[in-house]
Amino acid sequence: MGEQKNIFIHHVFFWLKNPDNKEDEAALIEGLKKLSKVETIRSFHIGKPADTNRDVIERSYSISWMLIFDNLEDEEVYQPHPIHKKFVEECSHLWKKVVVHDSVDAE
Repeated sequence: MGEQKNIFIHHVFFWLKNPDNKEDEAALIEGLKKLSKVETIRSFHIGKPADTNRDVIERSYSISWMLIFDNLEDEEVYQPHPIHKKFVEECSHLWKKVVVHDSVDAE
């Protein structure tokens, strides 16, 4: 697969309040799977830190959620979507911190 162009990436990193609690982790993952039903999401990935260990690698988060949209407009449909609002309502008690990285084509 070559370079992906003309897309909008929304990458979210979650730090769980109780990172060793497998039930909390499972609840967040289940919530993200439900959230993936928003129709403007082209593709998604639910991840956890890899077992790589170099100084430049950030591994303190619990779960990552990477979304690919066709464009900013599709991401803007996602943000106020009822499924997204329900996810935040049902799962926000699980995390202590969230960091979002949005990106578009560099050229």
